[in-house]
Amino acid sequence: MKVLKELKFLFISLLFVGGSFILLSMTNDVQEDWPVPAEYKNMKNPLAGQADPGNIGKNLYKKHCESCHGKEGYGDGSKADELDTEMRDLTSDEVQAQTDGELYYKGIIGRDEMPNFEKKIPSKDDRWRIINYIRTLK
Repeated sequence: MKVLKELKFLFISLLFVGGSFILLSMTNDVQEDWPVPAEYKNMKNPLAGQADPGNIGKNLYKKHCESCHGKEGYGDGSKADELDTEMRDLTSDEVQAQTDGELYYKGIIGRDEMPNFEKKIPSKDDRWRIINYIRTLK
């Protein structure tokens, strides 16, 4: 009888651990909240509303962002399925409602699978041009 109780306890424990593991692995694809430091969140875009000479922002987006975020920004780029992180739709109301500073922090500073572009795009004006281009995707 004691062995039966121990087996029952072991079985229930295994079910709990297995179920927890499944739930955790399912939520791995859901993007976590991405807190942005106030200094970035409140950053002002010095090029907001300005024309982009030579389509620099669009060309940099195509070079550095399109492979994951897609041509139209829907999160359907050729590399998107290779990543563990769920790709955001840059045209979504949720993304477009963020401040330019938040987009700058997430898109330029990055984290995890989102690379840092400070060295690849050294010009701060060019970084802001990418943010301005993302705004046109809505």
